[in-house]
Amino acid sequence: MNDTYNVHHKKKNKSRLFTIGCIIGTRPEAIKMASIIFQLQACSWANVFIINTGQHKDMLDSMLEVFNLNPDANLNSMTSNQSLGELTGNLCNKLDHLIKNQHFDVLLAAGDTTTVLVSSLISFYHRIPFGHIEAGLRTFNHNEPFPEEMNRVLTAPLATWHFAPTLLEKENLLREHVASSKIIVTGNPVIDALLWVIKNKPDNNPHDLPNTIVVTAHRRENFGKNLQNICLAIIELTELFDHINFVIPVHPNPAIQKNIQLLLHDKPRIHLLLPLKYDEFAHLMNRSLFILTDSGGIQEEAPALGKPVLILRNNTERTSIITHGLGLLIGTEINGIVHAVSQLLCDKKLYQDMAQGISPYGDGNAAKRIVAELKKHLDVNSSVHINTSLAST
Repeated sequence: MNDTYNVHHKKKNKSRLFTIGCIIGTRPEAIKMASIIFQLQACSWANVFIINTGQHKDMLDSMLEVFNLNPDANLNSMTSNQSLGELTGNLCNKLDHLIKNQHFDVLLAAGDTTTVLVSSLISFYHRIPFGHIEAGLRTFNHNEPFPEEMNRVLTAPLATWHFAPTLLEKENLLREHVASSKIIVTGNPVIDALLWVIKNKPDNNPHDLPNTIVVTAHRRENFGKNLQNICLAIIELTELFDHINFVIPVHPNPAIQKNIQLLLHDKPRIHLLLPLKYDEFAHLMNRSLFILTDSGGIQEEAPALGKPVLILRNNTERTSIITHGLGLLIGTEINGIVHAVSQLLCDKKLYQDMAQGISPYGDGNAAKRIVAELKKHLDVNSSVHINTSLAST
C-alpha cells in the first residue's frame, strides 16, 4: 500500500479506450460529479477512475454512500487545522504522485474549491486535457466568495474544456479571452443529481415540521459578525411569526458550530440538526416554504424544487437566479434579513412569482451533454494525448 495515497485497482476492460479521471473532494463536488460518473460508466469507450482528494472527509463519505460511488484512489489530503496554503501544497503533491503512477486521458472536476484549482494545475503540468464543470461563474469580487472566486478565475486559463451552466457564464469566459470553441453550455449537473434523488430516494421524513424555513450558512466571509447577525435575525423572526419553524443543518466547521450553538441552542422553533445526508436534505428542501442560504449550489437547487431562495451574501455568481426573479440577494444585516423573510411570508403574490419550479441552471440533462461533448473530442483526436495547445487560451 502506497503511503501517499490509496488506490483500489480495477480489472481493465479492453473495450474501454479512454481513462477518465473524475476528481471529487467535497460534498458539493460529489453531487455535481455523480450524474457524470453514472453517464461515463455506461459508456463502452470510458474507463472511469474516481479520485477522492478527501477535502471534506466525513461529509463526503456520506455523499458517496448516497450515490453508491466507490473511489479508486483516496488522497487523504485533509489534516487538522490545515491552512489553505498547506491544503494546496498537500493536494499538489498527492495528485501529482498519483498521476505519475496512473495513466489518464482526461481529468474532470466540478466547482470552485481548492481541489478544482489544484486539479487543473496538475493536469496542465502533466499535459492531460482538463474539463472544468460549472465553469464561468463570477462575482467579480475576489474576496466574495473567498477563496472560491479566485479558484474559478485561476482555473479558467488552465482548462481545456469549459462546461458552462448558462449563456451568462459563457459570456463571462469570452470576456476573459477563452476561445468560444472551448466553451460548451450544458446546464449544471447538480440539477441532474437533485432530480434523481427526489425521484429515486425515499423521503423518510425524519424532520417533519410544519411551515419550515431551511437555513444554511458556511461561507468563510460570513464567519464572525455576519453569522451572528444571521442568528439574531432568525431569533427576531421567531418572535414575529409564531407559526414558523426554522431548520438549520449545522456545518461541522468549528467556527460555525460555536456561534450557532451559542446563540440558537434551545431557542423555540429553531431546530439545529447535524449535517444531513444529501437525500435527506433534498427532501427537507422540497418540504420547506423557502430557503435562506449562503451556499452556491442551493441557489440553483431551490428554484428547481419551486422554492424561493433568499441569499445571505452581498454578491452572487449565480445572477440568473436574481434576474429570473427566483431569489433575492439580501445580505447579512439583521434588518435586511428580517424584512426579506417577512415580506416573503406575507406577500402571496411575491411568493408565487418566485416559486416557479424552474432553474435556469439545468433541466436534468447536463451530464448527457457533457459526456457527449467529451466523446466527440476524444473521437476527433485519434491519439491518446491531445496536444497541450488546447489547454491554452
